[in-house]
Amino acid sequence: MASLTSSTNCEPKVSTSPTPDRPNKAGQVAGIMRRLGTPMMPWQEHVARIATEEIDGRPAYRTVICTVPRQCGKSSLLLGILLTAMINGARRSVYTAQTGWDARRKVVDDWSPIVEASSLKPLLDRVYRGAGMEAIHLKNGGRLEVMANSLVAGHGRTIDGPAVIDEAFADTDDRREQAMIPAMATKPSAQLWVVSTAGTTESTYLRRKVALGRQSVEDGLTSDVCYFEWSALEDADIDDPSVWRSTIPAIGHTISEEVVRQARLTMSENDFRRSWLNQWTKTDERVIPQALLDACKQPTGPDGQLVFAADISLDRALGSIAVADEHGRIELIENREGTQWIADRLTHLVQRHGGRVVIDGYGPAGLLVDDLERVKIPVVRYTTRDCCYAANALYDALLAGTVQIRPHPKIDESCAAARKKPVGSSWLWSRADPGADLTPLHALTLAYHAAKHRQEPPKGRPMVL
Repeated sequence: MASLTSSTNCEPKVSTSPTPDRPNKAGQVAGIMRRLGTPMMPWQEHVARIATEEIDGRPAYRTVICTVPRQCGKSSLLLGILLTAMINGARRSVYTAQTGWDARRKVVDDWSPIVEASSLKPLLDRVYRGAGMEAIHLKNGGRLEVMANSLVAGHGRTIDGPAVIDEAFADTDDRREQAMIPAMATKPSAQLWVVSTAGTTESTYLRRKVALGRQSVEDGLTSDVCYFEWSALEDADIDDPSVWRSTIPAIGHTISEEVVRQARLTMSENDFRRSWLNQWTKTDERVIPQALLDACKQPTGPDGQLVFAADISLDRALGSIAVADEHGRIELIENREGTQWIADRLTHLVQRHGGRVVIDGYGPAGLLVDDLERVKIPVVRYTTRDCCYAANALYDALLAGTVQIRPHPKIDESCAAARKKPVGSSWLWSRADPGADLTPLHALTLAYHAAKHRQEPPKGRPMVL
């Protein structure tokens, strides 16, 4: 495992300010977290310091809203907050997640073993694991219960401790909050916690809470609502490690830059933005949205100075041939199993229609070059840098609507699975998903770029890129 970088001072992007003259329970939360084996990080101390401030023995803030990237210790902070309240006399605290099953798994499968294995075990009375009764009970009568995600879940209960809405991005309505608020109404010590990573355009509940929190900070509120947000600016370079360090508060403490770098290589751009940079994304998280692809479809195929391209999957089980012309029209000619057919098919196409063949010389199809040159088929070998240029060019053309694509179901499937793989300061189409056939997209990308941006040299002169 890569070693951690030195600790960074990762300040929140938006945050309520502390009120120095108020008592708080941050020290108690820190002590409990140490006993649980999860020492408090600076960002957690900042949240606990403000969120547990008191006025006349009651929480200064009835609502706490916190959005932070994933894997930063959100769950360990929540457990510390909940146990602190229970130890200090809260009779009932509740926890909810995006589903009842997720909530049960967190309380019973994740949190209870941590408590049982810690020096806090003598305070523990019993862990209830039965369906519908999942809870952690302390000997002093404090209880942490799982609450179902329904409007009637809180009926008959009173909540006098923290009531947690975790993973709030999953909610499209207020049902979790509406189940809790009546049960908290008569208890001045109760406190609603809304905690999550950023969501998508469908995360309407969290959107409202984020707007409320940001406004409370802008208005300088010192009661009712406190808000915390760690996120990257919308125009930030998501491949810049300095952006990661200024956004992800656990870097240098529990995770390393290498972990984030690996996530960037394997995740889609939108998944990475939402999970690691706490940025909001669109519901359609495809790199090439279907609507964008459909807008570029035209019934006619290429007709002019033709460039053919071939690609082969990493396991050499599938291959594709595509064609493009200088006007930006592209077509998938063939997609089928195996590789033995590709060189002969390309030879036949060029001999019949003229044109050139472009191959990624460093990709799986690179072995075709010798076979094609042996029969005098003109071949353009692309380098990795050329392939980056090609991927960026086709992507830009799709966004601008300047490419014309003859419809083919395999193109739709390939574009649906498309992901970006960072390469230096650029990117390529990723081949990381072994279950996806990306050969149509790779072939179309090379054909489009060579036909549109690499003019055919005069006959009798060698092709040099």
